[in-house]
Amino acid sequence: MSKPVPMRQMPQIAHVDVNCFYASAERAFDPSLEGRPLVVLSNNDGCAVTRSPEAKALGIATGEPWFKLAPRAKEWGLVAKSSNYELYGDISARVMELLGRYSAWLEVYSIDEAFLGVKGEPEQLLALGRTMKNAVRRNVGVPVCVGIAPTKTLAKLCNKWAKNNPAFGGVCHWDSVPAAVREQLLGRLSVEEIWGIAGRLTRRLNAIGIYTILDLTRADPVAIRDKFSVVMMRTVLELNGTPCIPMEEERLGRDQLIFSRSFSTPVTTAAGLRQVLSVYGQNASARLAKHGLQAKVLTAFAGTSPFSGQEQAYPSVCVPLPMPTADPLLLTRAAHALLPNIRDGLKYVKVGLMLTDLRPTGNQSPLELFENRHEERHIGTLLEDVGSRFGRGSIGLGHAGIKSGLDWTMKRNMRSPRYTTHWDELPLVKAA
Repeated sequence: MSKPVPMRQMPQIAHVDVNCFYASAERAFDPSLEGRPLVVLSNNDGCAVTRSPEAKALGIATGEPWFKLAPRAKEWGLVAKSSNYELYGDISARVMELLGRYSAWLEVYSIDEAFLGVKGEPEQLLALGRTMKNAVRRNVGVPVCVGIAPTKTLAKLCNKWAKNNPAFGGVCHWDSVPAAVREQLLGRLSVEEIWGIAGRLTRRLNAIGIYTILDLTRADPVAIRDKFSVVMMRTVLELNGTPCIPMEEERLGRDQLIFSRSFSTPVTTAAGLRQVLSVYGQNASARLAKHGLQAKVLTAFAGTSPFSGQEQAYPSVCVPLPMPTADPLLLTRAAHALLPNIRDGLKYVKVGLMLTDLRPTGNQSPLELFENRHEERHIGTLLEDVGSRFGRGSIGLGHAGIKSGLDWTMKRNMRSPRYTTHWDELPLVKAA
């Protein structure tokens, strides 16, 4: 009598997401913030982009301007922090490195979330989820929730359940939840709660009688494809346990690269904007070099504030580059094509560069006549290496290397120390 052939164990997907990431990163080095309402502000301390659960309980909405919150901050005990991107980036890297120890199949989806390929029985996967959750909390200091399911869409949904339902203890495995309970939960959630479905699409689904996730789960995938798109059909299939969104090794946003910031102090001259464009052009070069990419088209733009009550202007220029390049000199010269459109005296509060038509470095070798000697010297790579080691202001070419006149740089008056990336801001531990 032949032995029964064991069924092949199908892989599952774990979705790990840091709770209120920016606020949690602040609390990791300042325990006095635990239990207090906390908001992290956008560039130039404009509005709340992250809210702790205590801040949400006060009714503070995402995007609430700080100037409206500030008068009542003392009354509420509300703490505000400027965005500390250096700290958040380092905390994110530590979280992702730690998660990579639990799976050879890791996709970093954003600064605070990742997908992992995992295998095992339901109890084993639940145990793995708890292990990852506890390890990140213990070793990095930030709380995470874990959702595990056969598809990415369901894993994201399980993570949402784990985060909002204390009964799951921060870890939810799709197959470990009884089918009747799953159906009940799906019937309570609006279709807008699904990954990738926004307000406009929600209204279109509501118009054909689809209000909850359960309604969409029961829809005909082909009919959904015909009325909406193949992407929506994949969502329906994923909700029914059929994997349609593959794991990706890396997400670099390769369609375009944008450098854009609002200024803390308006820039009113073309000479001032020349320095901004030079810095952005060289930052863009370093970023391209880091990811092994080159750009064929550069778009530079600037803008005044629509709320200033003064004359407004929004100049832009699109520059096709002679060849795909990451050379900082070529990118900076292309960015300077915007300067003839700048009018002295106007208060420009924003400038940006957008690089498009990105291609892998070396994918197309130029003719010898058009070879760029600066490209061969890897100046972009040098800028990235020096900037990563000594700070972004430590090196610059031409106008980007001028230290004076940087009033336009981003305002972060309430920034916490960059505890892990700057020697002079390392945390101090005092023993009694």
